[in-house]
Amino acid sequence: QLQLVESGGGLVQPGGSLRLACAASGSTLAFYAIGWFRQAPGKEREGLSCISPNGRTTDYLDSMKGRFSISRDNAKTTVYLQMNNLTNEDTAVYYCAARRPASVLWCSKTSTPFATWGRGTQVTVSS
Repeated sequence: QLQLVESGGGLVQPGGSLRLACAASGSTLAFYAIGWFRQAPGKEREGLSCISPNGRTTDYLDSMKGRFSISRDNAKTTVYLQMNNLTNEDTAVYYCAARRPASVLWCSKTSTPFATWGRGTQVTVSS
């Protein structure tokens, strides 16, 4: 059974960068679409980005385009989220999630289709 573990969070100053990693085990990562989500205190969970199983389809929340970049290395069983020019508004717990879709080109920023979730990694942006 697929398991996901996020890492790479931490404290960063405004304008800084972080690269989050989502490490998979228990199943073949290449079968799964991966989404990145976040939830800030008092706010609903927000879909940020997704990448299809073959990596050819990606999608981003409009406000993240140009700042965030998703990528995957199926050989290393890891999906990454590069986050640049971070602001205080990016402070949240970040989660990755997986779904095994029928199409290798599928991805979605909507959380409902995703069945497997990691426990999250905290990102705090503060001076």
